[in-house]
Amino acid sequence: MSPAIPLFTGLSQLADRYDGFVLDLWGVVHDGIAPYAGVPECLKTLRAQGKRVCLLSNAPRRVDAAAARLTEMGLTPDHYDALLTSGEATHDALRDPPDAWHRALGPKLLHIGPDRDAGVYLDLGDRLKVDRPEDADFVLNTGIVDFSESLADYEPILAACAALKLPMVCANPDLVVHVGPQLVICAGELARRYEELGGDVRQHGKPYPGVYARCFDLLGGMAPDRILAVGDSLRTDMAGANAAGIDGLLIAGGIHREELGVADPLTDLPDVDRLAAIAAQAGLRISAVMNRLGW
Repeated sequence: MSPAIPLFTGLSQLADRYDGFVLDLWGVVHDGIAPYAGVPECLKTLRAQGKRVCLLSNAPRRVDAAAARLTEMGLTPDHYDALLTSGEATHDALRDPPDAWHRALGPKLLHIGPDRDAGVYLDLGDRLKVDRPEDADFVLNTGIVDFSESLADYEPILAACAALKLPMVCANPDLVVHVGPQLVICAGELARRYEELGGDVRQHGKPYPGVYARCFDLLGGMAPDRILAVGDSLRTDMAGANAAGIDGLLIAGGIHREELGVADPLTDLPDVDRLAAIAAQAGLRISAVMNRLGW
């Protein structure tokens, strides 16, 4: 039998165990439109108790753009200590290549994604955006342009790029996200399909270790056993926490809510036995579970 995963109703029940919190944004703090009820108050309470809060998002845009969007939602810098995005990590990797694979990328990029994500490739010296696969040295994937689009809409461009053996840089490893009630595919789903087509892909963001190392620095270098990651994805948030050596709390009312039996995060409790079985099958350690983020 898989070990039981403790179920909590609020962070107040376990906050004393930790000094730092790495919080996912989409599906935990907000739904892409507005913060979830009680979350702004929860963030302020954490900080009032001397806890440090780092928001870590697989958003394919720079930190300044993400912060501006949070401010529009009413989440100002007094709600958190630090913010890091996969888009920022991608921009940094293109500006200062961390390895031979990134150094081998040519200057000409084909952007798959909306114009609002252009900040990821701007201000990069000799990087030049082109419009056709045959003119490109590599693909920069930030996701779909319109939330109504499906993977099938991108099959032609992905197939064309794969045929040319263009390497792909993915700025958001997430497969799907809830935008309000709508389930929308992300850049990670395009990257997954590109690999199926034989493409060579490197991804930036959760669950990869680079962003966690940066979060630890932003949190002030505290001991890993005093840091809790909170997220709604087993594949990115919990896997990333495990790889980084920190505890992970799963928000059951996020992208796994249907398989965990949480039709309404306000009233339905997750099937913790089902969660334990899923986690064991995936080889993941989950330290705690809550329906939704709150104090």
